[in-house]
Amino acid sequence: MRDVMSDLLRWWRAGEPVAMGTVVATWKSAPRSAGAAMLVGPDGEAVGSVSGGCVEGAVYELGQQVLGGSPPVLQRYGVSDDDAFAVGLTCGGILDVFVEKVDQQTFPELGDVASDIEQGRPVAVCTVVEHPSPDRVGRRLVVRGEDADTPVTGDLGSARANHAVTDDARGLLASGRSDTLGYGPDGERRGEGMRVFVSSFAPRPRMLVFGAIDFASALARLGSFLGYRVTVCDARPVFATASRFPDADEVVVQWPHRYLQAEAEAGRVNGRTVVAVLTHDPKFDVPLLEVALRLPEVGYIGAMGSRRTHDDRLERLREAGMTAEELARLSSPIGLDLGARTPEETAVSIAAEIIQLEWGGSGRRLSRVSGPVHHDRSHLSRSALDGAVGTPGRAPIPR
Repeated sequence: MRDVMSDLLRWWRAGEPVAMGTVVATWKSAPRSAGAAMLVGPDGEAVGSVSGGCVEGAVYELGQQVLGGSPPVLQRYGVSDDDAFAVGLTCGGILDVFVEKVDQQTFPELGDVASDIEQGRPVAVCTVVEHPSPDRVGRRLVVRGEDADTPVTGDLGSARANHAVTDDARGLLASGRSDTLGYGPDGERRGEGMRVFVSSFAPRPRMLVFGAIDFASALARLGSFLGYRVTVCDARPVFATASRFPDADEVVVQWPHRYLQAEAEAGRVNGRTVVAVLTHDPKFDVPLLEVALRLPEVGYIGAMGSRRTHDDRLERLREAGMTAEELARLSSPIGLDLGARTPEETAVSIAAEIIQLEWGGSGRRLSRVSGPVHHDRSHLSRSALDGAVGTPGRAPIPR
């Protein structure tokens, strides 16, 4: 929806109905990702694309039908690569497209959603795209951060469904991902019948991994899986190559502290950014940590190394003038105590610590604790996090 927002908003404000087709799920080599949208305007104009031209004609016809009074419809397009040309989906992929009428009655929250997107405020639009009851199809829930003035608006038809979708949408919003979620007809976690497309409008949080080593490759893979935009940085060009880190979004050859300083000055480091220092070499990690620990907004800073390396690193940082408060922001040795040995296990350990700090978990086995399985940031207290990973008073990561 983001790519057609200006036209959609113009017609919406003018009180003119528009048909919107949105890609809500894809498989194989589908040409557009979930969230891509196409509009059929009140004058018949087509704006945007759902398939790069393959099935736009069919979606256009559905859009005209919806504008003519037909109910919203979820349509699947796709065939095998061998006979894709015969049907029109030339890429051979599969995609689900939801076509609905959008106006001030069906989507009264659109103006506020557009404002959130323009101002960079995270917002998720949750739309029922499939349901046994036709009157529930097209219902919408708008979910924002827990600290927003109006965290949730809209209604999916039941309190249970609203609660389940809100919880899941916040998880997707935290990672900047859009997805179609399945529930029972009333929002049951088990069962099927209701599908809800969650369109997240939030930039992916960044994971900056310093040190082009095998542990960095494993962490880049897991960071990407968790929804981070991953950057691997190292000053050694022979090691910092895209072929060695295929899961990273970018590989940068630069002195780590210079790169981080430049990114911070450019406004590309914030409270959602994760910094993982895996170099365990003083000439790299001490200057880098001096920069990182003095930045006003970084969600997580962790450094790899043994206990001896950690003690030596702290001493060097103190000699560089770092205060006790600044050093308290450092998670070192990095990760949770999982007994990890391999690069992949160590990456899980690091990711577990990041998730723990994000949601305020204890890090203990769920079978040994009571209370809710899922944590809510609004109930986090600073004291609840004290001592969790050796960083007193650490606040949760604001994803």
